[in-house]
Amino acid sequence: MNADAPKRLCLSRQSRLQQSRDFARVRQVGERLALGCLIANWNKLPDGASPKLGVVTSKKIGGAVQRNRARRLLRESFRLHQHELAQPVELVLVARNSIAGKSFAGVEKDFLAALKRAHLLKN
Repeated sequence: MNADAPKRLCLSRQSRLQQSRDFARVRQVGERLALGCLIANWNKLPDGASPKLGVVTSKKIGGAVQRNRARRLLRESFRLHQHELAQPVELVLVARNSIAGKSFAGVEKDFLAALKRAHLLKN
């Protein structure tokens, strides 16, 4: 692979948290930050591991359509910026009620602001 080639921006099944015990571990052991339309819980992983994402949306956000849209927006924000993380983390994003009317740009702005405040981004 060429050194100048851009990194692939995929979000595979292996890079998702799926089991409830993984979500619980990140919430209990990791750190937490609430900002804007999301709450971020993270647990740092050893170097060389790949970052993992879990998304939580409650029924308070709205119907299934709104919850699925919120999950898609949060996953896409993570997918685009996963290679900007300073080190690998397990990240659980909890959508707040305010995400319901937001555009992708607004969700992405809140996501990046939360990562910067948590010192999880490079530079």
